[in-house]
Amino acid sequence: MKCPECVYSNPEGVRFCLNCGEKFIKNNTPGDENSFFYEFADYVNMVPKIERSIEPKFQNIFSRVFRNHSELEAERLFIVGTALTTPKITEVKDTWPKPWLFARVFIIALLAFAGFYIGVSYFGNVNFIPGLVIVGAFAVPFTTLIFFWEMNAPQNIAFYRVIYIVLLGGILSMLVALVFFDILKNNINPITIGIIEELAKAITVISFVRYRKYRYILNGLLIGAAVGAGFATFETAGYALRALLSGDSTNLYNTILWRGIFAPGGHVAWAALTGAAFCRVQGEQPFNLKMLFRVKFLRVFLLVVVMHALWDTPIQGMFPYGQFLLMAASWIVVLLLIRAGLKEIAKRKLMV
Repeated sequence: MKCPECVYSNPEGVRFCLNCGEKFIKNNTPGDENSFFYEFADYVNMVPKIERSIEPKFQNIFSRVFRNHSELEAERLFIVGTALTTPKITEVKDTWPKPWLFARVFIIALLAFAGFYIGVSYFGNVNFIPGLVIVGAFAVPFTTLIFFWEMNAPQNIAFYRVIYIVLLGGILSMLVALVFFDILKNNINPITIGIIEELAKAITVISFVRYRKYRYILNGLLIGAAVGAGFATFETAGYALRALLSGDSTNLYNTILWRGIFAPGGHVAWAALTGAAFCRVQGEQPFNLKMLFRVKFLRVFLLVVVMHALWDTPIQGMFPYGQFLLMAASWIVVLLLIRAGLKEIAKRKLMV
């Protein structure tokens, strides 16, 4: 179906142009002010029936990354989550989302970093150094966060709220960790580091998700990823600054490079797992401290602590292979919890 305004070729059956937004049918469904939004949300998640499955199929998850997408599609992704634009549970897809925007965000961040790198390395302009550190620290954690944002099928969390959690949750979790580090300053080792940092992030994540507004497993994944992204970004920026002050530019770039490579399987994924595990335990119930001692939460949290401790354990000859194995393990659990989250949505829809 070609748009009469911009001649863009649209899929059959849509009521507006995906390129310019021109409506093909002027009147929305009577009695439903959000029907136009729901139709767009339905298209954004629309995939061939052969791809529709609750089971994780790696090749299908990223099947839309290399397809053409209009600017309007990207803009529409960011309007969800408000009181007027949160889809009804009956409108939520319980099949695997097909994220693609995160790849565009990564490319943009990579281009920005390349620009700062040229300014510093080739032109010797020190004014580019703060941008180099900030973009280098933020690029991969934020890209991973966008992936979790797109995987949040309920679409009930506004993006401004996600950014709020990144900034506030990131600094709060770091401050809580500093308190614990101060208490255990005479007994710091990989195990205590894993316990301290994951406990600090868990406390922060739970403080955001304990309200029943965020009752889905996928909500916990997103909010946990937001806290983890903030933690990872601020920590990387700190390490990058230390490398810079050492006067070794190679060390600075290596710090940003390796921490960027490992970011998706580190703090972001671990905090996401903690948030998902807690939401899985809490469900529709009001918050209770006893929830923290339930097996479904403890086994995920302890797994995260163990992976963090192993990550920080110096084993000769294991870097970076050990970290890649731990990243793979983290994402296997992430995919399992995404599947559990989609099954949860399917059950909730049957109850309506």
